Amino acid sequence: MSLTVEKLEGNMAKLTIEATAEEFENALNRAYLKNKNQITLQGFRKGKAPRAMIERVYGEGVFFEDAANLLIPDAYAAALETEEGKELDIVSRPEIDLVQVKKGEPFIFTAEVALRPKATLGAYKDLGIEKKPAEVTEEDINAELDRVREQNSRMITVEDRPVQDKDIVTIDFEGFMDGTPFEGGKGEDYNLTIGSHSFIDTFEDQLIGKNTGDDCEVNVTFPENYQAAELAGKPALFKVKIKKIQEKELPELNDEFAEEVSEFDTLSEYKEDVRKKLADQKEEAAKGEYRTEVLKKIVENAEMVIPDPMIDYEAENMVNDYAQRLKMQGLSIDMYMQYTGQTMDQLKDQMKDQARTRIENSVVLEAIAEAENIEVSDEDIDAEIKKMAENYQMEEDKLKEMMSEREKDSMRTDLKLQKALDLITEI
Repeated sequence: MSLTVEKLEGNMAKLTIEATAEEFENALNRAYLKNKNQITLQGFRKGKAPRAMIERVYGEGVFFEDAANLLIPDAYAAALETEEGKELDIVSRPEIDLVQVKKGEPFIFTAEVALRPKATLGAYKDLGIEKKPAEVTEEDINAELDRVREQNSRMITVEDRPVQDKDIVTIDFEGFMDGTPFEGGKGEDYNLTIGSHSFIDTFEDQLIGKNTGDDCEVNVTFPENYQAAELAGKPALFKVKIKKIQEKELPELNDEFAEEVSEFDTLSEYKEDVRKKLADQKEEAAKGEYRTEVLKKIVENAEMVIPDPMIDYEAENMVNDYAQRLKMQGLSIDMYMQYTGQTMDQLKDQMKDQARTRIENSVVLEAIAEAENIEVSDEDIDAEIKKMAENYQMEEDKLKEMMSEREKDSMRTDLKLQKALDLITEI
């Protein structure tokens, strides 16, 4: 196996990878063994026909495609392990193109890849950006107290008045279009918060003024971009029965409330604690905003060329991370797509701007780390592992044993970028 590297414009490279004729022959034989049980040849039991006979009947190239699919990943991985391959910092999926596929000859293909770009730094010190003060107002404190009151509210069934805004009504409903029920338009014992706008059009507004036990009709029009194409933009009638009306009862804001929701005996002590926690949160938010502004300015001052395949690859990884977070919440990415009416490509396109920003930030921080001779020591790595072990409630030595060298290298890179970010925000 041999590798030739041709550097292209825009931080791209074309790798020409050549596997030997013997390696290609081995791949052809693997392809034959993989497929022979699905091939029927007259005079032979299924799966017993010799490879030479199959190639004579179906053509010499009958196994070429499967052999290529088997050989390319191995050859590509082997190429990256060569001395020249190890020098490449590839940041995209390879775009494969076959060059030579011929029995008895070397197997040759190209892989076009994106290489990690380097930034030419402009000004990154004394940028004139100031961190905004983190101020906590009485409105902030009251909003937080109201949030906690909402969390500790209880539902009261209402008997003596009709539905009003903010009520929670329990309803049965069925939707009709041109007098015919439509799929997905029926529900029983559904709890709907009036004013939440979780139902289409003016559905919730038309329930205001109705009483428990009322049967009513609600006329709506589905949005033009509604995910069910057969309903989009069309009028519908819902028959609704009001089964129950409830309202939230919020606890009074007094010392008793403070005792129930906190470790403090009085409301004044609790409010002071709320003020301190909000101040900490606002300070962290202000730091985050400040760092974002500083990085944005440094990126604007720098020069770099980000290859599109690198952005695509980062956006793809971001989609995969998002899918994992959804899975932890009990929702598959397929279900999410169904609910939102999006496709995977649309979700990926939505993340491209954020992917570009992530890459640009990372590239300039790498350049700053190099310019400032920032290093990460083994002690830094050990301290980070210790912190992770505490978070995961694991023994430090066991966590260290579980981590591969690649994971430690990734941690070293992350710490170096964090040190660079700390440095530029301090100066």
